[in-house]
Amino acid sequence: MEVKADFDELLASIRACRLCVEHLQAGPRPVVRGRPGARLLIAGQAPGRRVHETGIPFNDPSGDRLRDWMGIDRETFYDETRIAILPMGFCYPGTLPKQGDLPPRPECAPQWRPALMAALPEVRLVLAVGAYAQGWHLAGREGRTLTETVRRFRDYMPGVLPLPHPSPRNNLWLRKNPWFEAEILPVLKAEVAALL
Repeated sequence: MEVKADFDELLASIRACRLCVEHLQAGPRPVVRGRPGARLLIAGQAPGRRVHETGIPFNDPSGDRLRDWMGIDRETFYDETRIAILPMGFCYPGTLPKQGDLPPRPECAPQWRPALMAALPEVRLVLAVGAYAQGWHLAGREGRTLTETVRRFRDYMPGVLPLPHPSPRNNLWLRKNPWFEAEILPVLKAEVAALL
């Protein structure tokens, strides 16, 4: 019972966080999901505008694609007892005109990630979605580019599976790299099925 209480206290502290409030265009709204027994961790970048509005991570076309890649439905995806969803930055960082979303705030991961990872002892696989998550979870073992890191996915397993962001903005990358669908998606689906 104490583990649950400690975890709930940690989540309450995160949800009350105002560490970088002056940098957030839309104000703070930390979006995190998970329970201590989760076996799979999705480490994304940072919430987008729609996620900020709803408080539900991957509640957008990117999430639809990610669930398809994983071979699971929404109900399974949002089952916190099985899947934790912890972006590198918990709050929507805002956007720059004609450039898209800003990167995750750099204060967030060092402040909260070590305690969260320690509080999720059952995690067996981290899906490191995007370069920021890969940089943190691969800690210097990543390639020079996201493409190189994703292509070398076997080097990081078991434990971490690097993925490109499932955003529709990455359609060109997906077309240029057909090996991703052919080689990595079957492995991803099999790993997720085995864990869940």
